[in-house]
This record gives sequence, C-alpha cells and structure tokens, in this order.
Amino acid sequence: MPDIQRERALVVDEARAWLRTPYHHMGRVKGAGVDCATLLAECYARAGLIPSLDIPFYPLDWHLHRDAERYLGFVLDHATEIDKLPQPGDVALWRFGRCFAHGAIVVDWPLVIHAHAGRGCVLEDVSKANWLTQLGRGGGTRPVKFFTLKRWVVPALSKEIA
Repeated sequence: MPDIQRERALVVDEARAWLRTPYHHMGRVKGAGVDCATLLAECYARAGLIPSLDIPFYPLDWHLHRDAERYLGFVLDHATEIDKLPQPGDVALWRFGRCFAHGAIVVDWPLVIHAHAGRGCVLEDVSKANWLTQLGRGGGTRPVKFFTLKRWVVPALSKEIA
C-alpha cells in the first residue's frame, strides 16, 4: 500500500519547484515555460506517480469552441472525481468556456498552484481569486470539480455475508 501522505507531499513539493515559471502554451520546461495542463502532467510524473504523458497538440482557445472534455479526459485516465474538499496533491478543475479547461494542484485548500497566461506558475488563494471563481459580472460561481489519484482511493471494506 502506498504512503499516500508522502506521495501527496511529493506532488506539492514538485509543484512548488515550478513557481515563477513563465506561462507558455504546451511548455514543459521548469523555469522556462509551462501551462496548466503540462504543469499537472509534469508534477505527477516527476513525483513518480504516473508515467510521463504524451499530450497531443491542443489550440490555446480549444475550450471556447468545443464541447469535448479533452482536459477532463486526461485527468480521468489517472484520477477519480471526489465529492469532498480536496487534500494536498489533489487536482481542482474549473470550467472555462464550454468545458473544464483550467487545472491546479491543491496545496492546502483553498491554496493552489497553477499556471495562467500572463501570470505564469503561481501560488494562489482561490477564495480571493474572483477571476477564477466568478462567472463574469453577476454570473454566479464558476463550476469546479476535484479529483484524487486513483492510487489514493482506498476501496471501501466490503462486509462478507455469512
């Protein structure tokens, strides 16, 4: 059985090592360029928890013109949605445009590390980030989903019936 707390700490430590990396669409080089999808892929792979992911090209604005949940699909290959507040090392995904298209690594909810155009890889308090949580002016709350690695999900103990 994996040491889940240790693995979560490895993910958060790796994400912290990417802080101040400039934003670059599809970039994957620490200190040189990263986007929100490649940040997640690199952090979990470098922590040794998933294989290195080959992410096919995606246009910068794909989420504005397509309904296909491409980002969500990559996340679901390695993680499962949870219906509780996330733990350190979990993933938060927000709906931008027509689908879930922006991701972050949870440090200690509501603190996350994510890469955003114009800001690069930053540590941010979601509770103070109106641009991330609000749908335009008076448009309500932006949908967010939480995910944890499949390897961190402990199956419920089944009761044998005698």
